[in-house]
Amino acid sequence: MGARRRLDTELVRRGLAPSRERAQADIAAGRVTVGGAPATKASRMVDASEAVLVHGPPPKFVSRAGAKLEGAVEHFALQDIVAGARVLDAGASTGGFTDCVLQYGASEVVAVDVGHNQLHEKLENDPRVHSIERTNLRTVDPAQLGPVVDLVVGDLSFISLSLVLDTLGAAAAPGAVYVLLVKPQFEAGRTEVSKGKGIIDNPLIWRRVLSEVSAALLERNAAIMGVMVSPITGSDGNVEFILLGRFAGSVDPIAGHSSLDRSSLDATFDLVTGCLEVVALPGGED
Repeated sequence: MGARRRLDTELVRRGLAPSRERAQADIAAGRVTVGGAPATKASRMVDASEAVLVHGPPPKFVSRAGAKLEGAVEHFALQDIVAGARVLDAGASTGGFTDCVLQYGASEVVAVDVGHNQLHEKLENDPRVHSIERTNLRTVDPAQLGPVVDLVVGDLSFISLSLVLDTLGAAAAPGAVYVLLVKPQFEAGRTEVSKGKGIIDNPLIWRRVLSEVSAALLERNAAIMGVMVSPITGSDGNVEFILLGRFAGSVDPIAGHSSLDRSSLDATFDLVTGCLEVVALPGGED
């Protein structure tokens, strides 16, 4: 009997997954079998001689976050907005959003994250991607991010969106389009998050969070043109939301979506926090 390893590690060693994060996502999705039987735990120990297989087509994006942004692109009909755009991916992490915009024809992506060594190898080696690591968007000089961008997409964790809006707006061309993921678990109060053990499932909190982030955008003269529920939950099961709009400088409609005034926003928030049709996909890297 050879050395025993964790299942996720063994998948990477055998070349069946490009990273442990992808291996964990495949296991959670029920795509992995050991000895012909489904394997459900990444921590399971397996022998080098055991038959380990990954079934079904590979995921479309390098992380499940790509499905969130794809949902917004399709829902808001943003295909022409993304195609050819220079994009800032705020909070790139593994690169799900970056992968998504590239697949929709973006010409260039500036992928920024406070961490390091997270971006998927496929994207690290793509000449269209400029990875900027160990960079806090709350404090960075926007000039360090290069020429202004046409489109900002954002999937930030452990920080409120409101704290980085000044940087995002400064990094964008006047009137540039934004598509931002709002994560209630990182916007709500610490007591609210602790009470739910990291899960925010109160529609009133969702509504308040959307109102607060939107108010921060409006204070910066940004226009809000669309609100939707993310088509999938976060990896921890949290319901998340997506805001579409333009930074200060233009209120031109985006693919037929016009600027929403405060009363329209209130009605939209009531609708999206009360009519949730999200899919709880298996866990894994966001």
